[in-house]
Amino acid sequence: MTNGILLLDKPQGLTSQAAVQRVRHAFGRVKGGHTGSLDPLATGMLPVCLGEATKVAGYLLEGDKEYLFTARFGGRTSTGDLEGPIVEEAAIPGDLEQRLRGILPAFTGPLQQIPPMYSALKRDGQPLYKLARQGIEVVREPRTVRILELEIRHTGATEVQFHVRCSKGTYIRTLAEDLARAVGSCAHLSALRRTSVVPFNTGDMQTLEAVLAAPGQARLVSPDAALPHLPRTELGAESARRLQQGQAVIPQSEGAPGLARAYGPGGLFLGVVEIEPGPLVKPVRLFNNLGADST
Repeated sequence: MTNGILLLDKPQGLTSQAAVQRVRHAFGRVKGGHTGSLDPLATGMLPVCLGEATKVAGYLLEGDKEYLFTARFGGRTSTGDLEGPIVEEAAIPGDLEQRLRGILPAFTGPLQQIPPMYSALKRDGQPLYKLARQGIEVVREPRTVRILELEIRHTGATEVQFHVRCSKGTYIRTLAEDLARAVGSCAHLSALRRTSVVPFNTGDMQTLEAVLAAPGQARLVSPDAALPHLPRTELGAESARRLQQGQAVIPQSEGAPGLARAYGPGGLFLGVVEIEPGPLVKPVRLFNNLGADST
């Protein structure tokens, strides 16, 4: 059985869900899902959890992300990217780069963002993008996101490329629009590429073309590689057996209370557990059919 995380380099023009379905089909229709959608316009890292690795998908959703994005100044579109028509135009400042560098510090740290109408957020069970396509706009509450790094990579006559590291839930289209507004102009995304999803980086990505051509040669990351932020706890053979039966057990060594990665003999990853005072290890999310791994 296929169990692992495929770090897919999603191609442009394909929805995240469509990419996942092609991967699942290549691996014999194994259970699978992605962790954090990318728009069809966007390319880059889309972690696809296959088999038992779907159990760590929720942990990956919480991780910070990194993007390269290009903002095209002078026009704002209905969708915030190239897919929609221009709905607003404004002059591009002659000193655009200088103005942008002046306001970048104000866009680092906690920010309030209003989610765009063209997003997957739901209102009364309906995704906002479906309402937007009907010409319906609803009030969206601001939400707090974190911009950890924001820098200019390249400046052209009408376009500026940025690198950003941000928290989950950050809308890059909204960030581009807000940056443009802060320098007295308007803009939309002309390119977007996700380069990293913590804890994974660019070098581990594989193209969809390569995966479909030779799924047997695709490199899968072990599920526990998604959990480096959790401490490791070791269990003996008998404790590992009892844990897999859903029982609370005593670990080989004492650990701080909280969630942890549990391993049995030979480095066999057992799953996510909770350590309670005592110490006592209780199962939270157990894994089946995994080979020996120790990351």
